[in-house]
Amino acid sequence: MNAKKIVEILVNGGNATAGPPLGPALGPLGLNVLAVVKKINELTDAYVGMKVPVKVEVDVETKTFNVSIGTPTTSALLVKELNIAKGSGTPNTEKVGNLTMEQLIHITKLKREQLFSKNLKAAVKEILGSCVSVGVTVNEKEPKEIQREIDDGLFDDILKE
Repeated sequence: MNAKKIVEILVNGGNATAGPPLGPALGPLGLNVLAVVKKINELTDAYVGMKVPVKVEVDVETKTFNVSIGTPTTSALLVKELNIAKGSGTPNTEKVGNLTMEQLIHITKLKREQLFSKNLKAAVKEILGSCVSVGVTVNEKEPKEIQREIDDGLFDDILKE
């Protein structure tokens, strides 16, 4: 019988270490922790500066492992794309940045697997909702105005799948 153990953890993209929380979680399983850390850092390198959900599936008998990564939160992706420290504490009055439509579509595509939207147009509107709560404008407009423009077909040419 193959005994599988799953360790789910949040790491700093590209900067996982053998120390806590990884080392204590993986060490007792008899794994080469440094090999796991190296694999995690390879897979999360694109998300440096962001917290990334990681799942390590370990076969306890053979000491083999498989690493899969999730996608950082939408707000983390927005903050990273804008190169700012954090979102707005008062998003209704204080705006912290402005995205282009192309940047918005890029973030949407990164998150696409985790969204419930049936098409790219709906997925972009879902991400625009996060823009509202982080205090981010798109094309120098409020996200809700961009959502209306999407409904009106203004971006149909770039939102085709």
